Amino acid sequence: MNPHKLIIHLCLCVIVVFVSTKISFPKQPVGGRLAIVVDERLSVLRAEPQLTGRIVKRLSRGRLVAIRGSRTASDGVIFYLVNVTNRTHGWIQREAVVSAKHRGDDRRLVELINLSHGFDRIIRARLFLDHFPRSPLRPQVLLLLGSTAEEQAAKLSRDAAKRLNGTRGDAPEFTFFLNYSGLDRYNRQRVGFIFNQSTKRFHYDGAAWRELARRHPNSPDAVEARKRLAQLTELK
Repeated sequence: MNPHKLIIHLCLCVIVVFVSTKISFPKQPVGGRLAIVVDERLSVLRAEPQLTGRIVKRLSRGRLVAIRGSRTASDGVIFYLVNVTNRTHGWIQREAVVSAKHRGDDRRLVELINLSHGFDRIIRARLFLDHFPRSPLRPQVLLLLGSTAEEQAAKLSRDAAKRLNGTRGDAPEFTFFLNYSGLDRYNRQRVGFIFNQSTKRFHYDGAAWRELARRHPNSPDAVEARKRLAQLTELK
């Protein structure tokens, strides 16, 4: 077969397979101001705007909703009326969500990040960075993300050493560490680690610090970021 015809034939096959395969992508809710769930402790979707209202479902952290309106309950708690899907809507406590279009919500999320610890802090920092691209608080959050990841690296080092103690195989020892399952959830948050073979310790790869130094070079947080990057270079 002519090479050009072969390429066209392959492309057509790919298109047919793609079109014929039913793939369901999560749809962004419509009908109001876009917001995201950041505090799963409060993210109960209710049929009525009150804490005793019937529970429709509990929304997971990171879930997008569309805010249609608000109402204050008799006890002073504010609820948002939100669309979750075209068929699912209800009332959710205001503190459970933030919106990039609502003034002050970036600061409110930063306060929640500061109150969080470990992996929870990393998840919420990532939500901030993904949904508040223009916030002046981004340098602070980038530094927090990097510092928390380095703190978690120490715990990951201890856990991996215990789990992999006595591991034998044809592959080099360091590859077992870098394939350690405990790294998976961090990878899903786009947080990476390097491994020092001599000390058998993980260290944060510094991506947030590099972004901070590159995009916000004159911020006070960039000074600390450059210091952390210099220490990382010495480790390498």
